[in-house]
Amino acid sequence: MLYAVVRGFVAALGRLLFRLEVRGVEHVPMSGSVMIVANHSSVLDPPIVGAVAPRPLHFMAKAELFSIPLLGRLIRALNARPVRRGGSDPRALREALRILEGREALLIFPEGTRGPEGVLREGKAGAGMLALLSGAAVVPAYVEGTGWALPRGRALPRPAKVRVSFGPPLSFGKVEGRHRKERYLHASGEMMAAIARVKRASEQGVRGAAVGQAKHRAADADRRARAK
Repeated sequence: MLYAVVRGFVAALGRLLFRLEVRGVEHVPMSGSVMIVANHSSVLDPPIVGAVAPRPLHFMAKAELFSIPLLGRLIRALNARPVRRGGSDPRALREALRILEGREALLIFPEGTRGPEGVLREGKAGAGMLALLSGAAVVPAYVEGTGWALPRGRALPRPAKVRVSFGPPLSFGKVEGRHRKERYLHASGEMMAAIARVKRASEQGVRGAAVGQAKHRAADADRRARAK
């Protein structure tokens, strides 16, 4: 109940402050274990993706965020789990696998940390490990605008256009036992490549819409001129 209330509040706030837009929600399976893998440029990313996803999400967040009064309460209400930075965290990995084995949805940022707006970096091995060990469906998502709205080092958000786009799911299958790190890195690389494809499709869609609007305005102006 609390999750739904907070999710609705974040979605309404996102539409008000950031003209929040979502595309491709039909690509997110409504049942079964799912990993949503997204780029990461702002602390806004988890609540924003959680607000627009069509089903409840869990996500891992660095432990330091839970000590920030308002943000800490917000992300706890949105099913956040703490993860220790600066090395492997076996407890966080076990918790993530438990979530997926429970046929729930988990939000993961393969890059591992925030980067500049619009810049995609290499994925870390952890995301690939989760996908291969769990056998969950993997849905790529591209988040744009949050890095402008609340970049690293800024205390308060500023108005900016924010859009979340989901792409078709990937499937890595379930692999039993441990595998070499290169295999996990390869799977994470495939995730980042899929996120890049969603990014290109989103950018092309925005450009296409802008061109269409310009043509519509030109045609409308031409009709008014002919009517005079």
